[in-house]
Amino acid sequence: MLSVVICTYNREKYIYNALKSVAEQCFPHKSYEIIIINNNSNDKTEELCFKFHQDFPEVQFSYFIEYRQGLSFARNRGIQESKGEIILFLDDDATAVPCWLSEYDIFFTNYPDAIAAGGPIIPCFESEKPEWISPIIEQLLGGKLYYGKNIIPFKNRKYPGGGNAAYRKKAFELFGLFNTELGRKGSGLEGSEEKDMFDRFRNSGNLFYYLPKAIIHHFISEKKLSLDYFKQLSIAIGIGEKKRTLSISKKKYIFRLFQEVIKWGASIILFIGYSLILQPKKGWKLLQFRWYLSKGLFGKKST
Repeated sequence: MLSVVICTYNREKYIYNALKSVAEQCFPHKSYEIIIINNNSNDKTEELCFKFHQDFPEVQFSYFIEYRQGLSFARNRGIQESKGEIILFLDDDATAVPCWLSEYDIFFTNYPDAIAAGGPIIPCFESEKPEWISPIIEQLLGGKLYYGKNIIPFKNRKYPGGGNAAYRKKAFELFGLFNTELGRKGSGLEGSEEKDMFDRFRNSGNLFYYLPKAIIHHFISEKKLSLDYFKQLSIAIGIGEKKRTLSISKKKYIFRLFQEVIKWGASIILFIGYSLILQPKKGWKLLQFRWYLSKGLFGKKST
């Protein structure tokens, strides 16, 4: 049994299609369940979830409201409510390709040593893709993830995107649930809860893999391309990293500050490189991202 958990908050525009993409998988309905965790949405999310249930009665479907605000609370509720040995998380503003479930099912059968896995995330821009979007910024705004056509372990501190990741349920029994001090809360944009989880796995010697055919498409609204959203997201990433590293130790936080200095050097080099190939907007956006992230990481608040 596979358990597909979709945590949602005010995504009436996307939630039905996310659910539909799972229901239309090339995979037996009896072999999976869908669990919706509504994290206090105040739009038509609930109405659309029940419409889906009516439209696809053959799908094993459960709906819960998690009143404690925060993505980590919602994910943990989904884990607790799931019946499957494998738990898959799908973003509420994404759709999965038809073989998504079968790819994960085959993988976990063939790789008994794997504790988790994740697949490609392909951003789909709903408006024209801005010229200032570089690969790094596309990963920031759209979660873009692609590491080729082969199944490989995630290495070099890389890890799956949270909106397209699958875990053996025993992983949470061994290493605990998502840290509820981390992650998005309501309309907030903080993160780091996924990185925290995969660091726990990696530090214990457990493997997690990249699955090239387990693809999702992640929709990027025009709002996410605004300067204000970019600024708030970048600052929130820095705040999340500060919380995550301090939750481990002060030494870990200081080391992260040292890394930030190195990342500044790399960003400046990229800025020069983009300027030389007459794409200065891409380089400038990288410097903006670094500046705002550093504000969050060093504890300064947005103005």
